[in-house]
Amino acid sequence: MSKVLIVEDEEAMAVALREGFQCEGYSVALARDGATALRMVTDESPDIVILDVMLPKVSGLDVCRQLRSQGNSVPILMLTARGQEIDKVLGLKLGADDYVTKPFGFMELIARCEALLRRGRRVESAMERYEFGAVRLDFKKGEARKDGTELELSAREFKLMRFFIEHRGEIVTRDDLLNAVWGYTTAPLTRTVDMHVAKLRKKIETEPGDPRHIITVHRSGYKFTG
Repeated sequence: MSKVLIVEDEEAMAVALREGFQCEGYSVALARDGATALRMVTDESPDIVILDVMLPKVSGLDVCRQLRSQGNSVPILMLTARGQEIDKVLGLKLGADDYVTKPFGFMELIARCEALLRRGRRVESAMERYEFGAVRLDFKKGEARKDGTELELSAREFKLMRFFIEHRGEIVTRDDLLNAVWGYTTAPLTRTVDMHVAKLRKKIETEPGDPRHIITVHRSGYKFTG
């Protein structure tokens, strides 16, 4: 049974959505403001979040921004009012996966949720294992091997590798890594990232001094090319 967190401050809409999702076989949690939503995403671990843009205390856009800055990849479907084109664009830029405009048909909302959940399951399955060069990673078991020999990667190094793989081919900044792997919303010590990357390179690269997989991009950050 999939769990949905509905974040909606309008009582009639919140009740209708809760009853509708329950009728479709979902487990439902309900938050009436953004601050509660942020806490419940951590406490309830929902499979998908239905997030209204206009919320008291913390807006839906800020909820989305904070979740993504913490490295939380839960699928987010945003609800926007008709004419809020800027909110749709901002929501997608901040990391929302989809949106629907009020008023909407409930069956369309369910169909979009199911599509996001299917996509999330495919990504999760694909990320259980990953291979590049001589390295084999098993995220589900927390195991790593290079040329058949076991590698001792820490939990944080596994997080670093997952983030690099999920963004392979992209330039990621040190701030991106601090936010996603360490959970910092500010960057007190970007040197921390460099030290951990250097240690990781020694384990996964054939020639750490001339890396093939985790490349330094001058004045920008890193790029994973596995």
